[in-house]
Amino acid sequence: MEYSEAIEWLYNQLPMFSRVGQAAYKPGLDTSLAIDAHFGHPHRSFKSIHIAGTNGKGSTSHSLAAVLQSQGYKVGLYTSPHLADFRERIRVNGQMIGHSDVINFIERYRHSGYDGHPSFFELTMMMAFDWFATQKVDYAVIETGMGGRLDSTNIITPIACVITNISKDHTQFLGDTLEKIAGEKAGIIKPGIPVTIGEAEGKVREVFIHKAKDCNAPIRFADEEADIAPIDNLDKVITPYGSVCYDLKGDYQRANLLTVLTAIRMLRDQGVAISNDAIIAGLGAVCRLTGLAGRWMRLSDKPLAIADTGHNEAGLKYNMAQLARIARRHPAGKIRMVIGFVADKDVEHILPLFPAEAVYYVTQAAIPRALDARCLGQMCDKAGLNNRIYTDVETAWKAALSEAGEEDIIYIGGSTFIVADLLKYTGTAE
Repeated sequence: MEYSEAIEWLYNQLPMFSRVGQAAYKPGLDTSLAIDAHFGHPHRSFKSIHIAGTNGKGSTSHSLAAVLQSQGYKVGLYTSPHLADFRERIRVNGQMIGHSDVINFIERYRHSGYDGHPSFFELTMMMAFDWFATQKVDYAVIETGMGGRLDSTNIITPIACVITNISKDHTQFLGDTLEKIAGEKAGIIKPGIPVTIGEAEGKVREVFIHKAKDCNAPIRFADEEADIAPIDNLDKVITPYGSVCYDLKGDYQRANLLTVLTAIRMLRDQGVAISNDAIIAGLGAVCRLTGLAGRWMRLSDKPLAIADTGHNEAGLKYNMAQLARIARRHPAGKIRMVIGFVADKDVEHILPLFPAEAVYYVTQAAIPRALDARCLGQMCDKAGLNNRIYTDVETAWKAALSEAGEEDIIYIGGSTFIVADLLKYTGTAE
């Protein structure tokens, strides 16, 4: 079996939710538990940290992995979705799983006699756990795919949990209120296992408090860590561990960093040896150590081009506020937006967040789930946004770049998959 054949086979085992949407959604743990038993419970051979939340899961997961790596641990990292290469989902100390390891797992599975019907995500999760066990990792940082309670990864018993925040996303699966969504995310909280909560107010906060109480799980909230100074400048964050220059620069990373610092304290309380030097070094080199890409990612300076995977209302509010602040420093320039969305996103409620004065290069990602660019163009017309339609991300990016002056700002986003297509074209993803 060639690698391309292996990946194509994997994609066809109830296709990726990220590619096709609702048709690929398969909640519940029965299959995950069954295939885990079939492979000998590989996750029991390493200690894990479980991460859930609406926004910030990827940044938080990669940041914690970078800190643990800087301490000298061998660290597995399981995240989703990928941008350019399926293997980005499964890393050890920043290195992607090998092509031969992917092939080996799939061939072992196909000849194992297992008679269940796992999904793409269930198989990918088991591939990760199996490889982490083979690699003898010390710790694995495991990110949920969607939700928490019924997410495939929720078969693990971690040493600690982190829930970053709650906002409305995937409401057709997780519930139409913040409290319902919080209840699903809180499903990763387990008896006696400590949990850090990044951002939570009002009834959402109460959901987590009640769940932790029911599980007798120690709980801490990042906004109660009074000895960590308010984070305004990510280039110099004063922490109890020393001055940190955080590698990730989006405005939304202020909240993520506070969550990470609180989670580090939780891990230390669990007996995980993490030095101040490792914290400073890890947080200062997250992308280099782990391969993280697409978070307020600077592609050029003149014009300033920024790509970001923020794709729901909460994340885009942060991004548009930061973009507006930057634009005020470039009064002679124009804002040029290369945007696209997935078809199941509530785009009509998201578009009012975008700058009315910008020029829009409307496009679509090369996945079945993408919103047709012509449909998005009509929505932009209705919202009064000056737009032109392009059939693919490469063409839209080239048009924006060719028309931009040195003082202009180009923003690429709206969907993770718009950024993914751009990075594939530019060669800036692995």
